Amino acid sequence: MPAATRVLVIAGPTATGKTELGIRLAQELNGEIISGDSIQVYRGLDIGSAKASREEQMLAVHHLIDIKDPKENYSVKEFQELARAKIADIAKRGKLPIIVGGTGLYIKACLYDYHFFDEEEEDEQFEDLSNEELYEKLKELDEKALEKIHINNRKRLVRAINIARKHGKGISAIKDEQKHQPIYDICIIGLDDERDELYERISKRVDRMMEQGLLDEIRNLLDQGVLFSDQSMQGIGYKEFAAYFQNEKTVEECVEEVKRNTRHFVKRQYTWFRNQLPAVWFIDRSAAYEYARKWMKG
Repeated sequence: MPAATRVLVIAGPTATGKTELGIRLAQELNGEIISGDSIQVYRGLDIGSAKASREEQMLAVHHLIDIKDPKENYSVKEFQELARAKIADIAKRGKLPIIVGGTGLYIKACLYDYHFFDEEEEDEQFEDLSNEELYEKLKELDEKALEKIHINNRKRLVRAINIARKHGKGISAIKDEQKHQPIYDICIIGLDDERDELYERISKRVDRMMEQGLLDEIRNLLDQGVLFSDQSMQGIGYKEFAAYFQNEKTVEECVEEVKRNTRHFVKRQYTWFRNQLPAVWFIDRSAAYEYARKWMKG
């Protein structure tokens, strides 16, 4: 049986230096970087997403950055497909795939044997059936699924029926078959920091974003027809400024809200990463670097 493809992951909360470490390791280990971020995929959302600069992107090959227009949607399923294709291509060329940063669920969906189901428009909608009739139909196809689907949740009933008909087995059976094991030989490095120091760095980074022209970046996006309701503008660093452009808050109030929301997000990230991914955590960036090098040699 062939050895599993090796994948290095640099994870952790925002503002912990993942980009810098990822570039350094890509240079040292003959790697290419795959962005695991759900906002950096959008063209024109550069400052608020803390996207790697042009200069940084010239230091190492980056993938899944600037591949979407701001009006488009992006899903965990699409990331899974794109990232896995990039991993295969990078490994085929004898290089090391390095996933850097980003959304925890996206990273886990890529690395583990998670299966997502299409909700295709051509799927039958069963408009002539009542909720009770849909419930009975699903009971015949996948009774176990009804443990988590209410009789009045018509959308989920229809979706579960279509999946069962399309795959020949129910969604519950398909999920039971998934072992939730990694499909690659993975090394996950988590970057940590003292909380007070991290919060101070977050504050300074937001101030720097403002100096770099974050308001002008958002104004330019709005001039292009992008709305704050679009998925691309739902990230921290963008959505908070809706109140300013609607004359409801001052710039200063919005900036403080960005800082506050980022701090809260960091707490959630810490909890998620520590509970969901088998990362080895480091405060010392040099130690993280040496750990990755030893893993690659092992």
